[in-house]
Amino acid sequence: MEAVAPHINEQHAAEAFSAQSAIFDEIYSSNTIVNYKRGRVRAHVLKNLKPNSSILELNSGTGEDATFFASLGHKVHATDIAEGMQQKLREKSESYGLSNSISTELCSYTHLDELKNKGPYDQIFSNFAGLNCTGELDKVLHSLPSLLNSGGIATLVILPKFCLWESLLIFKGLFKTATRRWFSKNGVTAHVEGTYFTCWYYNPSYVIDQVNGAMEVLSVEGLCTIVPPSYIEHFAERHPKAYRLLTKWEDKVRFSWPWRGIGDYYIISLRKK
Repeated sequence: MEAVAPHINEQHAAEAFSAQSAIFDEIYSSNTIVNYKRGRVRAHVLKNLKPNSSILELNSGTGEDATFFASLGHKVHATDIAEGMQQKLREKSESYGLSNSISTELCSYTHLDELKNKGPYDQIFSNFAGLNCTGELDKVLHSLPSLLNSGGIATLVILPKFCLWESLLIFKGLFKTATRRWFSKNGVTAHVEGTYFTCWYYNPSYVIDQVNGAMEVLSVEGLCTIVPPSYIEHFAERHPKAYRLLTKWEDKVRFSWPWRGIGDYYIISLRKK
């Protein structure tokens, strides 16, 4: 695969998600497993979130999480590189009466040194694999401690290099999809709304190695390890009993090895030393 300069890849990703912003909520808001994932991530964050916290959100999208946390009394500075997403977020925060609790800034997470609002923050949050859209995750991770208060926490939701459910697609003849994470050292091509850009996959060990010395690991949990990924459409609706059973199993093993690292995503929380 031909290498693309990081700033060009970011530009393509911004174009793609700006184009999708108008229909993003319509596509995902009614998806049962997407809502399951979002609930799991929020519960993870809330375990460590103190009242009236200041939150820096990376790749904030249309503001589903920003408005949720703001509605609980937190202050959220929501950042993204997609202008369309930022516009939808501002419209949403206004309609919910949360404009005083949510601020926005068009900024790449690979250029957090250029943030106008540098905090420091009590919490940094990135949901649903936005961080997989860069081959410079090390740069992002190294910038987090300076943006956090002492004892501040970063919670990141990232796609690992192996997904159990995805690998099983090999038995359906979908070899390329089943193995795309296995050979992803130089990234894999993704496309959204007709625009192509590159994504990378990162295991928890990579994240931990990059912040070693500056941050300590609070927890790592697998997300959609036993529960199917949301792109296996309508699984929860077609198989409600199986879906409920799988959510119970996942709840039991989500913090255990190897389950915490072989889901569609993992949630990792790191505390500044």
